[in-house]
Amino acid sequence: MTEFAVWVPGAARVRLRLSAVGDREMRSAPGGWWRADVPDAGPGTDYAFVLDSDDRALPDPRSAWQPAGVHGPSRVYDHAAHSWADAGWTGRQLPGSVLYELHIGTFTPQGTFDAAIGRLDHLVDLGVDLVELLPVNAFNGEHNWGYDGVCWYAPHEPYGGPDGLKRFVDAAHARGLGVILDVVYHHFGPSGAYAPMFAPYLTEQSNTWGRTVNLDGPHSDEVRRYIVDSVLMWLRDYHVDGLRLDAVHAMPDSRATHLLEEIAVAVETLSAHLGRPLSLIAESDLNDPRLITPREAGGYGLDAQWNDDAHHALHTLLTGERQEHYGDFGSLECLTDVLTGGFFHNGTWSSFRSRHHGRPMDRQRTPGHRLVAYLQNHDQIGNRATGDRLSASLSPGLLRVGATLLFTAPFTPMLFMGEEWAASTPWQFFTSHPEPELATAVATGRRREFAAHGWPPGDVPDPQDPRTFARSRLDWAELDKPEHREMYEFHRRLIALRKSRPDLSDPRLHAIDVRHGDQFLVMRRGECLVAANLAAKPQRITLPGVARRVLLATGKGVTVTRDRIDLPAETAAIVAL
Repeated sequence: MTEFAVWVPGAARVRLRLSAVGDREMRSAPGGWWRADVPDAGPGTDYAFVLDSDDRALPDPRSAWQPAGVHGPSRVYDHAAHSWADAGWTGRQLPGSVLYELHIGTFTPQGTFDAAIGRLDHLVDLGVDLVELLPVNAFNGEHNWGYDGVCWYAPHEPYGGPDGLKRFVDAAHARGLGVILDVVYHHFGPSGAYAPMFAPYLTEQSNTWGRTVNLDGPHSDEVRRYIVDSVLMWLRDYHVDGLRLDAVHAMPDSRATHLLEEIAVAVETLSAHLGRPLSLIAESDLNDPRLITPREAGGYGLDAQWNDDAHHALHTLLTGERQEHYGDFGSLECLTDVLTGGFFHNGTWSSFRSRHHGRPMDRQRTPGHRLVAYLQNHDQIGNRATGDRLSASLSPGLLRVGATLLFTAPFTPMLFMGEEWAASTPWQFFTSHPEPELATAVATGRRREFAAHGWPPGDVPDPQDPRTFARSRLDWAELDKPEHREMYEFHRRLIALRKSRPDLSDPRLHAIDVRHGDQFLVMRRGECLVAANLAAKPQRITLPGVARRVLLATGKGVTVTRDRIDLPAETAAIVAL
């Protein structure tokens, strides 16, 4: 017996269309729900819904499986059918962990969950704790970043569908790796978004990506339930260890209990039941500590948020770029503020926004591990005109200096796939919209956006060109080349040192002492010192203590003499006091 249910509060008639037997009338139930019990419609049955007098067959807004794509029928899926092998898995907590962000479609040549399993041992050897997947829920077309998803319950079929995701999570857990899943709940993609045809999932207002989700208007109780149920499904039915909530600043909610807090309560309850930690990480442009403040202290109770200020401070210092949103960053004073206070814009003037922005964090009470920091991620690479990585413009020396500062900072560090070996492949903005009009609009909009910043249209890759997608795939053969292998081995040693020295993962912001001078910085982390020379010339730096030995150096020629260290150009070192 399978019960079919769908929320259509404004319908006078709803039919269930089964591929084998045709249409069945559904019965009206309280709250705008429609239901039908079908004895013989077991797992594997294709179905759709027909609303009122419109004869179009629409996929289920809560579909768990879309084998024919987002425009095709839904298919009944049995979550209990998978034989899990992770009964002994106790989870991975976020504090102290190293994250690794990857895109299933470009992580391997095959672009599937199963192919990605074959590279998990590489991540274990590197020292990764949590693998963060870019969105994998179903979207229209073969390949896409994933942020245009329209089926918030169904893994993308070309990646391997629901069974493929479960195999990936099972394999990760077998190797001691946790899995974080990126999810998007602030808009539906432009093609295949049938849910708003069923009910008022959207408002008339818009954000950057389309119409905003109805979180506080009429009928918003069920819309919020739709999101919370999706959150719990990924954590419960797919055994993932956490979620990264995309662009939560684009989710306006005027209700007394914000949706983010509602999600946090539901996930905390599920975590207690499962007996393992479940992490919620927000992406937010607000610099508002309330997101990561515990509910007991009046916050939303999320575990962490991405920290673009940390990225901007490091990126501008290493590259010298100062355009647009980078304008306020780029000094050692700025990096010092971030390392000791979490945010740079914490109520300060933002020239990019032409207003004051952010709010201070409580350095005494808020641990730095609640901020996820990175030198690179999908946005910071892919939203550049040509998708160029830092390795395309920085010397190996500066790449190592940047990595050293990232992994000795008080934050939760994250790498983007291939960063660990200074991959030469770009990661560009790519789409595969089947509709010609939408494809043209996306490509034109992309070129227009960068033309406003001085880029010739011919220099901006066409997102719809298959070569744009192909260029963005990792080239694993690079690991056999000496310069890439050396960078990989450096990252492996750096991560191992971070994990062997408690001082280097200490999240207490108020316990850090940072000093800087002419293109150099010294950061004290307990009984360890991190010294970085960003200059193109050697420098002798006085240390705030007597160094006993060098624990790790990014290059040759580093020497210490009591309270002094000699650093060659573009070099950093970690020393023990």
